[in-house]
Amino acid sequence: MNVLFIMKEITEIFTSLINQFGSLEIAEAEFKRMDAEDPELHAAYVEWCHENGSSLRNGFSDFCDEYIESHNSVWESLTDYDEE
Repeated sequence: MNVLFIMKEITEIFTSLINQFGSLEIAEAEFKRMDAEDPELHAAYVEWCHENGSSLRNGFSDFCDEYIESHNSVWESLTDYDEE
């Protein structure tokens, strides 16, 4: 499986769950349920974690931390622009 495809597909699943549930805990629980039920998703998640230096236990939460930080950076840059 193409590594770039895996990265894009997994991150789309992550962001979809975050946006759908609005709660990181619920989104993570749903992802873990999906991961346990789908061997192909699990294999892709293992590869994604390996490529990103995350453990299987913390991969989703690591992604969430980066996702939130990147969104906060966008809002901070907009606020900085407004204050000038």
